[in-house]
Amino acid sequence: MSQQPDPEGMRVGTAEREEAARLLADHYSQGRITPDEYEGRVLAAYEAVTFGEIRPLFQDLPAPHPAYLAPPPRFEPPPFVPVYQQPAVLLPYSPKSKVAAGVLQIVLPFGIGRFYTGHIGIALAQLAVVVFTCGIGVVWPIVDGIVLLANGGTDAQGHRLRD
Repeated sequence: MSQQPDPEGMRVGTAEREEAARLLADHYSQGRITPDEYEGRVLAAYEAVTFGEIRPLFQDLPAPHPAYLAPPPRFEPPPFVPVYQQPAVLLPYSPKSKVAAGVLQIVLPFGIGRFYTGHIGIALAQLAVVVFTCGIGVVWPIVDGIVLLANGGTDAQGHRLRD
């Protein structure tokens, strides 16, 4: 197990010393420290070698303090929240077959497969399209039959067609 270095013994750089002096100047301008205290603290900040030497300069002062003196943020994992899944609703299968519906749509391409599954509205629409387009509209029932064969479908009550 690795040992973490003592944060108080870590060396400071010029940027940290200048930030401490700037914040001490803010405290001085707000009247929190006297001119003599300010002078002594700024000299101590510029002579500081470690964080442990800068920390006492701010112990009796309210915020703002140098950001590097703040304790490191603690990582806390998010609380465990169990996820409950709804059980899958198993609808009963239809007594009708997807193979029969698909073959009827392809062999008799004017909505017969949709009449078989109980989708009367779609069946009448397919029949009307085939009649009004003089047979060109058979593409719709044929494609619908292929889709029924490949993916299945549902009957008029919403039950999945049997394989």
